Amino acid sequence: MTLRRRDLLKAAGATCLSSALPRMSRAADDHAVYELAGFGNARILHMTDTHAQLLPVYFREPGVNLGIGAMRGQPPHLVGHAFLDRFGIKPGSADAYAFTCLDFEKSAAHFGRLGGFAHLKTLIDRLRGEAGPNNSLLLDGGDLWQGSGLANVMHGADMVDAANLLGIDAMTGHWEFTYGEKTLRDNLARFKGEFLAQNVFLTEEAAFNDAPAFDAASKRVFKPATIREVGGHRIAVIGQAFPYVPIAHPRRFTPDWTFGIREEELQKLVRSLRGADRVDAVVLLSHSGMDVDLKLASRVSGIDVILGGHTHDAVPQPVPVGNAGGTTLVTNAGSNGKFLGVLDLDLAKGKVRDIRYRLLPVFSELIRADPAMEALIEKVRAPHAAAYAEKIATTDRLLYRRGNFNGTMDSLICDALRAAFDAEIALSPGFRWGTSVLPGQGVTMDDVLAATACTYPETYVQTMTGRQIKDILEDVCDNLFNPDPYYQQGGDMVRVGGLRYACTPAQSAGHRISELKLDDGRSLEAGKSYKVAGWASVNRQDGAPVWDVFAGHLRNGMTSGVRRDSVTLIGVDGNPGWAG
Repeated sequence: MTLRRRDLLKAAGATCLSSALPRMSRAADDHAVYELAGFGNARILHMTDTHAQLLPVYFREPGVNLGIGAMRGQPPHLVGHAFLDRFGIKPGSADAYAFTCLDFEKSAAHFGRLGGFAHLKTLIDRLRGEAGPNNSLLLDGGDLWQGSGLANVMHGADMVDAANLLGIDAMTGHWEFTYGEKTLRDNLARFKGEFLAQNVFLTEEAAFNDAPAFDAASKRVFKPATIREVGGHRIAVIGQAFPYVPIAHPRRFTPDWTFGIREEELQKLVRSLRGADRVDAVVLLSHSGMDVDLKLASRVSGIDVILGGHTHDAVPQPVPVGNAGGTTLVTNAGSNGKFLGVLDLDLAKGKVRDIRYRLLPVFSELIRADPAMEALIEKVRAPHAAAYAEKIATTDRLLYRRGNFNGTMDSLICDALRAAFDAEIALSPGFRWGTSVLPGQGVTMDDVLAATACTYPETYVQTMTGRQIKDILEDVCDNLFNPDPYYQQGGDMVRVGGLRYACTPAQSAGHRISELKLDDGRSLEAGKSYKVAGWASVNRQDGAPVWDVFAGHLRNGMTSGVRRDSVTLIGVDGNPGWAG
């Protein structure tokens, strides 16, 4: 297959980088930036990990996304200038702003917010219209229903309405499962598309008790795949839900279901689709994370393209992976509604002859908002709009989360936890969702909830020994840097407050964390006990929701203070996954 990539925003680069324009200006035709040359006979649009962000957002891409061992210097483990060089993106351009952390504050002031469902709706409708009737599909890779205060209150019902209006044909899931089975099934009953997950099965006990399942014989809980006629050809879309739901989240949310990667079952399904069902193309809609997808692509044959999600990696070009059956292309389409993947296929009977793929940044100032979607968003937000828009603080620095180690947003959350519980140390989970707030910008409850809204937000305080704290850090670090992607779960490192340490990512499990010190310089003692505060424990807790603790801290004017780097990285000099 020939892989080509146009300059996605050539028009924007010519018009909007002018020093005479303080902000990205609207073109006479809002869509001119997104003109795509016609190709093939089937178009698949892909979005993922929007995390319920109905409105346009700022979102800083990571400055640290380390690839270790065989993954060093390979997508998605490229940041900053290394990313620009790999994908041929001009520094200072609109693409550079969308895809990297470089000059983020300056570029954000210039190019504005990205995403927003009203803007996505306009862009999607245009791209589907260009493809022609019955020649396109819109797929969502999961993490659609969670990530905002509104979605949390409405248990994702707002996002079901938005998805229906957007026209999503099929989706898979991750955080959707954390609402529990009843809410999940209630939402899916209203969803006009299909929910696909080939890798979710009933437990033996649940099967014995006749728990609901899509197929009692196989014990699959959900429909594994769908076959759609697109452009006169048969395309199979297989769903791959997040494989580690009961490990990464409280088991109580999904007590009757088992997850996993399920290579063997997936390979059997692909063979059946290729054989008995005689499909012309097989697409895997995955929420496993890009490293997992890359390994999976090398071991399961017969998949043409993996449309990936979970790790929030925005990768402009597919990565070709060889396997016993040929080549599988692996993609990942970013997060927060910032990007829309466009996969154009040239299909013949039984095969894909060629493809074109573009990952389009969704610049909200270049795309007119769809009136119907705008009205829906206003309607669902109305009961909470005033409370969420409340300005509770003004930040004197960029607040962001995404990156392998501490971001400023989680540093503030850790400060709030330590202050609220008079704790020596605070721990905040390495979630990759959460938007960014620019220096001088008001911090609203919307912003607070975008960083904290989930179904197990309870805070806790407990005593831990130094050895236990180190073990936690080592365990999460292995999840992040294990050389086998199947042992990675796609989050970032647990964030810490009141504590500093050194990390050697290339070391073996149990030996990556060293030099643990409290903020006052005292070494952490293995046998000594420390007061530790945190939130989002997989074990039941009864503390106040973290957003209340965080908001209270901000209302007290606590948005500034000395920030020490909590982590010293060892052995990563020259790694293109570290901006330095």
